[in-house]
Order: sequence, then C-alpha cells, then structure tokens
Amino acid sequence: MRPLSLGVLSCSLVLTVQALYSSSDDVVELTSSNFNREVVQSDSLWLVEFYAPWCGHCQNLVPDWKKAATALKGIVKLGAVDADQHKSLGGQYGVRGFPTIKIFGANKNKPEEYQGGRSSQAIVDGAMNALRSLVKERLSGRSGGSGYNKQSGGGGGSKDDMVELTDDNFDKMVLASDDVWLVEFFAPWCGHCKNLEPEWAAAATAVKEQTKGKVRLGAMDATVHQVVSSRYGIRGFPTIKVFRKGEEPEDYQGGRSRGDIIEKALDLFSDNAPPPEMSEILNEDILKKTCEDSQLCIIGVLPHILDTGAAGRNGYLEVMVKMADKYKKKMWGWLWTEAGAQMDLEASLGIGGFGYPAMAAINTRKMKFALLRGSFSEVGIHEFLRELSVGRGSTATFGGGAMPKIHAVESWDGNDGQLPVEEDYDLSDVDLDDDFDKDEL
Repeated sequence: MRPLSLGVLSCSLVLTVQALYSSSDDVVELTSSNFNREVVQSDSLWLVEFYAPWCGHCQNLVPDWKKAATALKGIVKLGAVDADQHKSLGGQYGVRGFPTIKIFGANKNKPEEYQGGRSSQAIVDGAMNALRSLVKERLSGRSGGSGYNKQSGGGGGSKDDMVELTDDNFDKMVLASDDVWLVEFFAPWCGHCKNLEPEWAAAATAVKEQTKGKVRLGAMDATVHQVVSSRYGIRGFPTIKVFRKGEEPEDYQGGRSRGDIIEKALDLFSDNAPPPEMSEILNEDILKKTCEDSQLCIIGVLPHILDTGAAGRNGYLEVMVKMADKYKKKMWGWLWTEAGAQMDLEASLGIGGFGYPAMAAINTRKMKFALLRGSFSEVGIHEFLRELSVGRGSTATFGGGAMPKIHAVESWDGNDGQLPVEEDYDLSDVDLDDDFDKDEL
C-alpha cells in the first residue's frame, strides 16, 4: 500500500480526469453500488486498487494492473475503485493516498495492505502468495470463505460492536460518555430499519476500529424503550441522532450505506479529537511506536536550546501543534528532536548540521521521506503538508533501506539552556616567571 505514501509523493496533477479502466478490461470497475456485491460477498480473493484519475503513479500503474488482471483471470480477481468519485469507499477502507492496493482475502471486513512491487510480475507474485495463504487457512479450518455470511445479518459487521441501548442504560452509556455516539432508533416491523441493520452493523465494526472506540454506534428499539424515544421526539423509523457530551443531539444528515455512515463517523471523530500528541524523540521505542502506528510521520528538527532559548523553542512547537491539529484527520504521527541529538537520523534525511529548524515526513513502511523546502512557519508547513495530501512533491529513500540508529537522550526540561560550567583551577602555587630557557620550547 502507499498510504499518503511518500512513494506516491511524486504524483503530478494533470488535466485529464477520465476513468483509467473500462468494461473491456479484465480489471473489474468497482463502485459504491457494486462493491459489496462483487467483493465483500464474494468467496474469491480480490486485489483492489483505489486510485485517482489525476494521479501520475496511478496512470503509470494502469498497463501493469491490466496485464496482471489478464494473467490472473479465473484465479484471482483484480478490481479498481475511482476513489476520487467514490469517496465513501475510500473512507471506509482508510485510503489516504493513491494508488492504494488492498487484498481482500479470508476476512473481507479487514483487508490487508499490499506491500509488493508495482510491475505486473510483482503483482501476480503477490496475488499468488495471498492465494496460497488463503488456501492454507481454509485447509486448517480457520476460514470458511469470505466470512460475510457469518456476520450480523450478512452485512459484514459484528453485533458485538453495535451497542444495544435501552431506557436503563442509555444515560450512562451515551449521555455520560466522552465518546461521540450515533444512535439509531428503530422499530422491528420497519422495512427500512431491516435494510439498514447490516449496514449499521458493518459500519459499527469499522468505526470502532478506525476511531479506537472514540465514536460508537448504538441501536434502540423505540417501540419497547419509549422513555428515551419520547424524550427525543422519535416519530418515524429509522431515526438516527448524533450525541456529543454536554450538547443537544442533532439529526444525522447522511446516507444510509455503510460507507456513508463510516465517512460521517470519521468526520465526527476528527472534529472532536484532540490534536495528535507531540512527542520528543527520546529513544527508538518512541519513534517506532509513533511511526509504525501512523501512515505518515512528521518530524521537526529544532535548533539547539542554546540558540533559541525556551521561548523560541516553544514558538516552533506551537507552530507544529497548530499544524497537527489542522491535519489531525489524517491521523499522522508527530515528533520532534533537538539539532544534534539524533545525528544518524539527521544524516539519513540529509539535514545534518545546518538549516534548522527543519522538517521531514517519513513513511517507515516504504523507507521513504520528503523534506520541507519552504519556511518553518504555518504557511510553509501547510503548503508542504497540503502537497503530501494531494500526492505531489518529491521523495527520497533511506540509505540501506532501514531506519537509522536512534540514540537514547534526556527529555527537555522546558527551561532555557545552560552553558557548561568551566572548572576553576588554582594557579596560586604556579611560578609564572617570565624568564625561561628557549630550549624548553
């Protein structure tokens, strides 16, 4: 996969916006309308490319993707989603850059990221490896196919993730919670409610995973639990309301497909989420945890404390925090280090020894990075991150294909820097006679 990937950073914006595939290709065109039927409900192994028509790397991939689809015809299915047009599908599967390729295997609700090469041969090899893994799982009894029909209502979600709400638990579960809740009020006899059930269950599972439980989906039988339903004036079914702690509930204004529900939930999550944590790189574990849990890691290299003082450093950190808040929906990791503290990292990024403050965006999965070329300011960093967001810019590869050594350092204490104290020497007993023997020199 190339999530907002630095491997995708050199995509260039072009004028053509036509779809890259047609019905005459062996690549299956997937849309919001047919994706569930073709992929999720299928027992076949699928490799699905999420692309944008304007993306240069996506355009370059087309001939190899078509060639691989023809070679794998009848064995593994290859599909393509115009994620620029079908944004809800991209949001549902966490697509943040183009092209992104996902493998839909045994569990269609948790596709794997494709990490292989982009040539037709590499794609075929990756597909066959995935197919072998799928067959082994089925032989061992761990998988009986797509897993779709094993879920709630055949909708690809688990009822365990969709909370059943009642008059007794509603106030404690929803109103007293710091999480955001989407609550469906339904009636068992309602046809529209029955149609919504599998979509709601599938969305509940995806939303719980992608927001780490900060946005929850619940459902209440309004014909049984009439106290809460009457409180909120429920008259028709299904009615969906959004609940935030301390605020009046609002009516849900979105589509009823799982993709639409997930997209709305992710918007609610980003609106209510605090800025990402801004951590100092004190050891390898901090960098690894932050960057491996994120699709992209933004690292600021700030001047030495003796050069800026606490006020100057806090000013740079404030700029980074503002940008982290502005781009928090991307769920990137944010780190900083002092100039000279991580010299191996600086050298691998081509920063080493000058040009502070500096900033790099790194993708630890692809071992790629890009450098901020503009000013270390809100305007300069916004332009840098905006370019990353739309798949433009330039990239380089870490030497040796591995992350550099990270050294353990002490955390900044928040104070101005102090010059090293020079040791005083007692020279009272030293004879400083001006006369000396030149031969002693």
